[in-house]
Amino acid sequence: MALPEDNRREAAGFEGGVAGLGLSDLIQLNASSHFSGRVRVRYGERTGDIFFRDGEVVHAEQGGRTGEDAFCDVLEWPRGTFDVEPNVVTARRTIQKGCEHLLLDTHRILDERRNARRAQEPAPKPAKAGTVELVRAVPDVLCAVVLTRDGQRLGEGGYQEDALAGQASYLATVSAEFGALFQAGEFRFATVKASKQHLMLYTSRGHNLGVSVAPKSDPEAVDAAIRNALTKGR
Repeated sequence: MALPEDNRREAAGFEGGVAGLGLSDLIQLNASSHFSGRVRVRYGERTGDIFFRDGEVVHAEQGGRTGEDAFCDVLEWPRGTFDVEPNVVTARRTIQKGCEHLLLDTHRILDERRNARRAQEPAPKPAKAGTVELVRAVPDVLCAVVLTRDGQRLGEGGYQEDALAGQASYLATVSAEFGALFQAGEFRFATVKASKQHLMLYTSRGHNLGVSVAPKSDPEAVDAAIRNALTKGR
């Protein structure tokens, strides 16, 4: 149960979007700023609440679950939106671990969940695995992943691949929405330039290819090299 401080005064906050494990960055930011309040995360019809007290996560709720189980569920969502509400507190404390310890344990649990799911899935087609290897061999490419059109990553990988998969899936969703809004039809390529890395997204009828590129590189030149490598690899 959430209780507003200062005689139930409405809390002023802000909202935004998260993709993949980018929610971890928001949590670490709140920890470093000694934030107290609630972060409400929405993914489709699901809603999860994460409560902070002086930068520490003290309670989480999601779908009838509480504590670390609920916290893990929320961080497992591939994308979503969030509302940050300072000065909203909870009377419950279901999480005792420090923020850094909590995130490390959560990522370990999520890795175990993914490995268990992969063990039950059919092996990816060799052609798709070859696509990733061809792209990774291109100079200035940092990472590459192949996704199904519903956002499921194919092949092996760790945290870097999972983070890229979440970013690429979010970019695919946004690009599709813009294409529909401006009646431009289905997009085939999108790129986002940033200070830490550039993100490229290629789409086909059945799969999406997400690629992260070194920030000092020329995205147009890397794009040409990727297309050349994929053409020769067919």
